[in-house]
Amino acid sequence: MINNVVLVGRLTRDPELRTTNSGMSVASFTIASDDRRGGQKTTIFMAVSVFGKQADVVAKYTKKGVLVGVTGRLTQRKYVRRVDNVEVTATEIVAERVDLMEPKAGNASLNDSGYQSDLPVNSGMSAKQDVEPMSGNTDPLLEDDLPF
Repeated sequence: MINNVVLVGRLTRDPELRTTNSGMSVASFTIASDDRRGGQKTTIFMAVSVFGKQADVVAKYTKKGVLVGVTGRLTQRKYVRRVDNVEVTATEIVAERVDLMEPKAGNASLNDSGYQSDLPVNSGMSAKQDVEPMSGNTDPLLEDDLPF
């Protein structure tokens, strides 16, 4: 059996960071993801939990409205609601990976993977510079020599 979920959506609230009895971090949040069927757009709200260091990163670097990609597994749990004593089934995603899909505000040269460009932010140069094509073929392998 395969139980794999991949969703991209925006956080509907700031993540809540807790610690388990064993000392592991747990971040809980909800994402809103669009679903388009038959020309109609609906929004799906999914609860997500992530554990360990990923939970700490999510709590530190995300907030309501941030676009994230979540990869994980779908789970269901049952509990009795204290207010009216009714059994409720909750469906949520236990994330194995949470990717931040937008650059941090105010620092476009630093992405969430920790990579920082060598170029100064206001240098007037861009990371995608036009490159002049080389005149003549200096590659020792010609197209006819390629095995495919």
